[in-house]
Parts: sequence; C-alpha cells; structure tokens
Amino acid sequence: MRRPLSLSLRLALLFALVTLGLLGGLGAYLHHALGQQLAWRDDQLLLGRLERMEALLDDGESIAALRRRPLLYANMLGNRDSLLWILDPQGRPLIEINPPGLAVPELPAAPEGRLMAHAGARLAWRSLNHEGRRLTLVAGKRLEERERMLAAYRLRLWLAMGAGTLLASLLGWWVARRGLRPVRRLAARAQSIDARHLHRRLAVHGEVSELRELSRALNQMLSRLEEGFAQLSRFSGDLAHEMRTPLGNLLGATQQTLQREREPAAYRRLLGSHVEEYERLSRMVDTVLLLARTEQPAGALAREPIDLASLVGQLCDYFEGMADDDGRALLNRASGSVMGNLDLLRRALANLIANALQHGWSGTPVIIQSRQTPQGMLLEVTNRGQGIPGVEQERVFERFYRCDAARSRGGATGGLGLAIVRSIARWHGGEASVCCESELTTFRLTLPA
Repeated sequence: MRRPLSLSLRLALLFALVTLGLLGGLGAYLHHALGQQLAWRDDQLLLGRLERMEALLDDGESIAALRRRPLLYANMLGNRDSLLWILDPQGRPLIEINPPGLAVPELPAAPEGRLMAHAGARLAWRSLNHEGRRLTLVAGKRLEERERMLAAYRLRLWLAMGAGTLLASLLGWWVARRGLRPVRRLAARAQSIDARHLHRRLAVHGEVSELRELSRALNQMLSRLEEGFAQLSRFSGDLAHEMRTPLGNLLGATQQTLQREREPAAYRRLLGSHVEEYERLSRMVDTVLLLARTEQPAGALAREPIDLASLVGQLCDYFEGMADDDGRALLNRASGSVMGNLDLLRRALANLIANALQHGWSGTPVIIQSRQTPQGMLLEVTNRGQGIPGVEQERVFERFYRCDAARSRGGATGGLGLAIVRSIARWHGGEASVCCESELTTFRLTLPA
C-alpha cells in the first residue's frame, strides 16, 4: 500500500501548483500583450511607409525617376525583412523591393489602407491616381523577426516559470514545516499520554487559535476516557468484592461440612444454601450482561410504542404483594406513551419501584407519575424516607455504590439496580437523576420525544 504524502509536502505541492498557475496565466497575458504591441507597431510602420511613398509621388516624382533613384525609397526600408510594390492597374509591379523573392500578392477587393497576412509577411496597401493611372502601393514586412523575438520571450517565460515554481515549492515546504510546528508539538504531547498517564492534558494557552479548540476537544475526550477508566477500575474491584462474598460462603460452608462425616440431611441443607448463593451469582452475572447490552449503540435493540399507564399498571400488580407486606400503596399516575424497548424500560421502572420499596418508610405510598416536558417524557418514582445527601446524589448511579448502611440492606440487583436504570436511560438517549426535598426522594427518568 502506497504511503500517503505528508501534510507539509502536500501543502508545498499545492503552493507550487498555485504559483505555476499564477505565473502561467501572467506569462500568457504578457506574451499575448507583447505580440499585440509588436503587431500594432509593425502595422503603424507599414502605414507610415505608404504615406511616405504617396508623398514622394505627390511631389512630382515619376515612376521612371523612382526607378533611376532607388535610394529614395530603399533607405526607408533598410533591412531584408521589408517589402515594397508599386503595382499598375493590371497588378504588374512597376517598382519592387522583394529580398525574399515572394510572389506579387493578390489583394482583396477591400477598402484602401487595409492590412493582411501574406506568405509569412504582414502587408498594407493603398490605391492612388498618379499621372492619370490608378496605382496600388503595397508595403510589407516579414514576420520572422517578430517570431524570433516572441520565441525568445517565451523561452524566458518558461525558464522564469520553472524557476519560480521550484522556488515556490521550496518556500512552500519551508513555510508548511514552520507553520505546522505547533501541530508536531501537539502530536508529541499527545504521544506521551497513555493508559497510565490519562491525567495529563494538552496545553491550551499559548497555542494558535485553530489548535486551541482542538486541544480543548482532546482534553475533554481525555477527561471522559479518564473517568471511564476509573469507573471500569472501580467496577472491576467492586465486582470482585461482590462475587467474593458468595464464593467465600460456598467455599467455607463446603469445607466445614467436609471436615467429618455427616448425615444426609446436613448435606441437603448445605446444597440448599448453595442454591441461594448460586442464584445470587446468577443474578449478578445477568445484571452485568444487561449493563453490557445497554451500553452498545442504540440501534442494537428494537423500539416500539409503549403505553406508560399500562406498563406501570403491570409493575404495580407485580409489586403489590411486597407493598402490602410493608403497609404501603403503589399509586399509578402515569399517562402518555414513548418509543423505546419494552423489556429494558420495564426493567428500569421495576428497579426504581423496588428501590423505593426497599428504602422508603413503612406505611408511606410510592407514587409513579409521568408528564410531558420540552425535553421529552419525564417518568418520576417518588417515595418518603431518609433522603440522599447532595454530594452522593450523582454517585448513587455508579455500579455497586451504596450511600451508607441504612440504604444498603441488600437487594436482588447486588448494588447494580440504579446503574442499570442510568444505562437504559442513556441507551434511549435520555438521562436518569435523583432529587431529594426534605423526606421526599424522587428518581427521574427522562426519555426524549
């Protein structure tokens, strides 16, 4: 695979192409302007020669006298590129100065004083009456001199364009290297950041304005990565801690039972306690898998219209027995509908209701309601009980986080219930939050319209 060109080399080549185009256009204009100027000068010279020849004839000079004294008009020409004919009415030359030996031109039927090209020469002609005859004066000039001059000028233009393009390439490369020096510094600083040094940040102050915004964006990305790595590290430690307890219970009970021979009933009790620990581990594994699934891109799971009143009613029926045992009521005040994944949304609301029943005071109701907001549909689960301190309200959604002993009486989710709620909300493009006012604690689930 061909290695792509460096940015400095690309800029240098682009700079050279722009310079070549500019110099080429300017050279073409100058070449055309010089050609036009030379043609205008030659045309004026030819018309001037016609006027001088006409003046000689008007002064009484006859054709015979002009033939006897050719220096009168030959001095007006002065080089081998000049031509002159004086033609009679039949087009025969009476006087001819024609060093190249060109044929007598056939003049078109056009007004006098016109100009034309003929056999590599530029001609001008004019008719006049002289001694009772109609004569035609033709003055001409060969174009070799003009072409040689333009060819030499074109050569100089090509040389100038080549030298200018080469110089522009070198200057462009130097300017690009110098201009991209801040980018190389930024790349060098970025290369020094790895998984062990995510706390490092790119310099923002002192950078050029274009790189300042890039540095800010990269610093924000590094902050998110650092936070993600920290959460992953905490999650790994918390998961190991949570799994160590049931595994320790299984191992300890098994070792104690195997120390001596026991009756079959003791083994049955041991297996029964093992089943409870296995179920706890199974629930924990299922919960971790659910978290992994909800953290995938939103297009991985299907969405459908969900009637909130019906969904909350089903959950209230499911938790009714648990609520009655604690002398509590579940109040369904939800309405409206949202687009989402039914299984995930049911799991999120179930976790919030279970959390409210677990941490609320006995004999107090749990209110589930919804309302439409400019941000979308807002679901709220409110219970009365011990509030959550303000500094811990955001952390309650972290995995395995528990505020204090009063709010950590074990549960079916193993400390992952609210983390699941936040993951499901974010999978839907929304957010989860908590608000505590006095003894009322409200968990909010925002789902975009």
